[in-house]
This record gives sequence, C-alpha cells and structure tokens, in this order.
Amino acid sequence: MRVDQPLARRSAPSSLQCRSEADQPLVIIVDDDASIREALSELILSAGFQPASFASTRDLLDSDMVESPGCLILDVRMPGTSGLHLQRHLAENGISKPIIFLTGHGDIPMTVQAMKAGAVDFLTKPVRDQTLLDAVTAAIAMDAERRAEAAIANRNIERLETLTQREREVLHEVARGRLNKQIAFDLGISEVTVKLHRSNVMHKMEAASIGELIRAWETLPAQMRQAAASR
Repeated sequence: MRVDQPLARRSAPSSLQCRSEADQPLVIIVDDDASIREALSELILSAGFQPASFASTRDLLDSDMVESPGCLILDVRMPGTSGLHLQRHLAENGISKPIIFLTGHGDIPMTVQAMKAGAVDFLTKPVRDQTLLDAVTAAIAMDAERRAEAAIANRNIERLETLTQREREVLHEVARGRLNKQIAFDLGISEVTVKLHRSNVMHKMEAASIGELIRAWETLPAQMRQAAASR
C-alpha cells in the first residue's frame, strides 16, 4: 500500500488546533497523478483540514481510513478501479461517505451517473480553489450530519432492545397515534395496563413527551419498526 505522507500543517484556525487529530475530518484524495495529490493536499491543509492521499482506489481500500469522518475527493479515471466503481463499491457495503469527483475527462453521462449515486459534486480540472473548498466544506458538513443521525439511531436501538415485546407493541401503537383505549382493545388488555406499559416505554426510551417518543421511533430502521409491530 502506498499512502502519501501528509504535508506539515501551515496555518489552521485555533479551534482546530484544540481538537484531537482523531476528531478532525479527513479529506481523502485518490488520484494517480502525484502532482495533483500534492497540490490538493496543500489546498486542504490551507483550509484547516487534514488530507490523506492515495495513488489508487485499491490502496485506499487496503487502508483503514475509508470509514473515517470526512469526505473523498476522487479522480474518475485511474488505472485499475475507477472512482465511479469505488463509489458503487462503498454504497454496496453500506458506507455512506460524501464523494467529490474531480476529473479532467468528465462528460455529461458520467456526471449524471455520479450525481444520481449521491456524489456531492462533479468538478472538472482545472477547478478554482474556492469552488473545490466549498464542495469539501459541504461534504464534511453532510458527513457530520449523517454521523450524528446514525449516533441517535444507534442510541435509540439500544434503548428499544430494553423493551419487552408488549412494550414494543404499545410503542408501535402510540407511534401510530392510537389512544389508550384503542390500544387496549387492539391488544386485548386493560386501559390501565396500557398506561403502565406506556409509562415504562417513556422511561426506557428516555422520552420526556409523546412527541419525543415518536421522534425516537422514527429514527429506528424500518425493519425494527416492523418487528416491533408484530405479535
């Protein structure tokens, strides 16, 4: 595996200097042209982000950086696996990493394919520094938002797993907007029992209101919501 050494940090906002390196978003550059990798690394550093560059998609996949916070800047046409193939590979493996394509050989069908597959932008070399940095900033913000949403969903999944099957059924009915007496009739239990289960659900899901409970429910994967509804 060949990974270019990151260039020495020149100047960065003080807020970034206070953050640990592990917390910083990583801008991963994949391009078979060493001069392009070096120029992009310089630009990324100047904006206060941490770059890491690879000469091929294979080198990247052999590393442990693919799922790190941040984004990818990919050349489209490279020896071996192309940037578009890498985009598809990541999607097939459930890795939702924001991708910016930067190429000197782009065309409209290629652009459409990349954007439909979720690319943040498709830029043609040469590109203005600010245009690329704007795309990187947007991609990093997108990645941070996705990671925050995933953290919330994972937390709610853990809480859901503490519920009994009956509590999950009550949660599902509450999320549907059903009243206690309707839930009691549907489940064949008393309204008092429904109230008790709902109180337990609120406590275990750490929801202060029905609105919070419903929002937590909506963060759960569809298959888990369906499983909770089955009885």
